[in-house]
Amino acid sequence: VIHGDAVDALAPAVIGGARAGYYVRDLSLRSYALGVELFPGAAQWLFGTPASELAEAHTALGDVWTPNEVERIRDQLASQPTPEAQLDHLERILLARLPRVRALHPAIACALRELGLHDVGTVVHDSGYSHRGFNNLFSASVGLTPKRFVRVKRFAYALERVHGADEESLASLAAACGYSDQAHFTRDFREFSGLTPARYRAVSPKFAHHVPVQIHSRPVRAGHAD
Repeated sequence: VIHGDAVDALAPAVIGGARAGYYVRDLSLRSYALGVELFPGAAQWLFGTPASELAEAHTALGDVWTPNEVERIRDQLASQPTPEAQLDHLERILLARLPRVRALHPAIACALRELGLHDVGTVVHDSGYSHRGFNNLFSASVGLTPKRFVRVKRFAYALERVHGADEESLASLAAACGYSDQAHFTRDFREFSGLTPARYRAVSPKFAHHVPVQIHSRPVRAGHAD
């Protein structure tokens, strides 16, 4: 996995935290992945750590659960006859680890409904918390600050529009998705995906969130000893 200029090798089992950016995965070697997407609040119940501590990173599952337990789970999944059966079994494992009380904090549950319909300031005011207190509470459950979360959700909506409507102009799409202008839309799109909307359309990926790109290695410049 490449984050900026750094290349990191993933562990066999990882937690992909909430993120507001892209990462590059090497597909030059044949690989198979199985995963689930968690709702806000689930990370803290499953892994015993706030989602904000897992955000913007891949964390080895063996760092939060015991390595022996992770190995046992991988063996169980490998013994399942089909990918569908593997996914069903993984879901049962995760559900079994959840405590009986699974309620999301009421203020955060309300915010997740209201963000996008109302601005962040209004949602924070209605929660009864201070701005800092609400941000800390929201980040612990979701992994991102409220403003970052709203930007990512807006981008995700715009991404689906770009992926599914080649005939729609980028200017009208930007306006429909709530951006102030096309330049604002392009900046967010590049920040979160690594591509401009026009470049994304030119690549025309089969799946909206997975874009095949060619990675060129940078030449190494020889140093000079004094």
